[in-house]
Amino acid sequence: MKIGVLALQGAFREHLNMLGTLGAEAVEVRKAEELPELSGLIIPGGESTTITKLLDIFGMAEPIKALAKKGMPIWGTCAGMICLAKELPGDISGVKPLGLMDITVRRNAFGRQVNSFEAMLKVKGLDKADFPAVFIRAPLVEKTGKGVEILSKLPDGTIVAVRENNLLAISFHPELSGDNRFHRYFVQMAKTYKA
Repeated sequence: MKIGVLALQGAFREHLNMLGTLGAEAVEVRKAEELPELSGLIIPGGESTTITKLLDIFGMAEPIKALAKKGMPIWGTCAGMICLAKELPGDISGVKPLGLMDITVRRNAFGRQVNSFEAMLKVKGLDKADFPAVFIRAPLVEKTGKGVEILSKLPDGTIVAVRENNLLAISFHPELSGDNRFHRYFVQMAKTYKA
């Protein structure tokens, strides 16, 4: 089983390191032809405009969509959540999401870099201990479709983690938390995938 981390831009090294703490085989992914050998793909945080443009430039958007439809687990963190969304309200010039998850996501929902914060979250599917979530210019989920399961919310009810079948999206950066439980959760998802 091999888990790929999209390595076009963003926090891919940190995800690779976190997967390494679990003993998972993790590889950087930069080409469409590397995708079919994977059991799961992480689209990391970074800059969503850049990531979506690079997905098009490198011809990866359509293969990722096809693999998602075949059931390959895909996890988007922060900008990766934006990439997976079906809808992005407001001024989104330059961002072409993959449209895989039935969610509406607002970019930079908590403000600028200076408004970054950490929060302890209860997360469905993880053990009882709260998860230390790091929010950096983070998006949020404004609306979910029928098949989307809400995994976590901030205390004010803001949705920050969702799952729709083989697709997982979170607003924050688990790779910066020092806690590998979300990565373990995704590894378990990847173990169920049969290419």
